[in-house]
Amino acid sequence: MRNPEQTIGNLIDKQKVSFIASISAEGFPNMKAMLPPRKRVGIKEFWFTTNTSSMRVAQYRENPNASIYFYDKRFFRGVMLIGTMEVLEDAEAKQMIWLEGDTMYYPQGVTDPDYCVLKFTAEKGRYYSNFKSEDFDVLPMSI
Repeated sequence: MRNPEQTIGNLIDKQKVSFIASISAEGFPNMKAMLPPRKRVGIKEFWFTTNTSSMRVAQYRENPNASIYFYDKRFFRGVMLIGTMEVLEDAEAKQMIWLEGDTMYYPQGVTDPDYCVLKFTAEKGRYYSNFKSEDFDVLPMSI
C-alpha cells in the first residue's frame, strides 16, 4: 500500500458503521457496532460519542487498550487499527463533536452528564484487500 493514510482514510469515510473493541475485566475482547467517528485526524485520531454510563466506558477506564475496525462490504476489504481509547468529559471535547439532533440520545444537551467522548489514538494497523493482509505503523501526525 503506497499511501496508507489516503487509502484507509477513503475506506473509513465511506462507511456507515464502525466497530470498537474494549477489554473486559476478565481479559476478553468485547466488540460493539457504532456510528462512524464524528471526527478523524488522518488515521491517527478518531472521536466517537457514547453514554458515560455504558459498559464500554467502564472498560476503557479500567484498560485503555482498544481497537477499531472498518469494513467495506462492496469490495470485501477492511482495516483494523489498534491503540488506546480515552474517555473525555471536558466541555471542549464534548462541544467539538456535538451535532444538532444529539438531544435524541442526550436529552440534557451538550452538558448531559451521560454524554462523553471517546478518543481513539491508533498505533498500528492491519489492512485486508484482494485476499491478502498487510500490517503497517500509524505514523505520528505532522504539526
